[in-house]
Amino acid sequence: MNISMDLIKELREKTSAGISDCKKALEACGCDMEKAVDELRKKGLATAQKKAGRSTNQGVIEVYLHHDHQLGVMLELNCETDFVASTKEFRDLAKKIAMQIALDAPLYVDKDSVPVDLVEAEKKLYKEQLQQEKKPEHVIEKILEGKLEAFFKSVCLLDLPTMADPKLTVRDLIHEAVGKLQENISVKRFKRFKLGEE
Repeated sequence: MNISMDLIKELREKTSAGISDCKKALEACGCDMEKAVDELRKKGLATAQKKAGRSTNQGVIEVYLHHDHQLGVMLELNCETDFVASTKEFRDLAKKIAMQIALDAPLYVDKDSVPVDLVEAEKKLYKEQLQQEKKPEHVIEKILEGKLEAFFKSVCLLDLPTMADPKLTVRDLIHEAVGKLQENISVKRFKRFKLGEE
């Protein structure tokens, strides 16, 4: 199949994937742009899963300061090598994540970092609400799962929908970067400061 350079260029602009990866994705998807984008996202996810166990001892401290100087964020984003830490792609990722933190004010990196007692307290609250609504016990468990997932999505950075594309989460953004940069990437910690808030 003969793939035009314009099509490859368009896919590359949308995904930042390499030229050969874009060409292969377009060939595999019969030149369907949306399918090719999904194909490259899946590839990034698969790469991210393979690299997830590798240690991340390098990275950057990104600082975002809002234009009115009343809101700021400090983020530690880690990767495997100082070479990747110094790339534009990695720095841009750190900037996007810091801006996301400024916008959404998450409290934790991911659901594993949410304190167990807080999760239990939320569960108890939801369960009491559902029991007051006289829901059957077997239905309560299913609804509880959904409510807890919604809770995690509201307080965990990696589960937040991104500003640029609400269909993508911050986790997806990181997985895409792992696919491009070929290194494990992780958010170590962050702190959001707003004037007048503790």
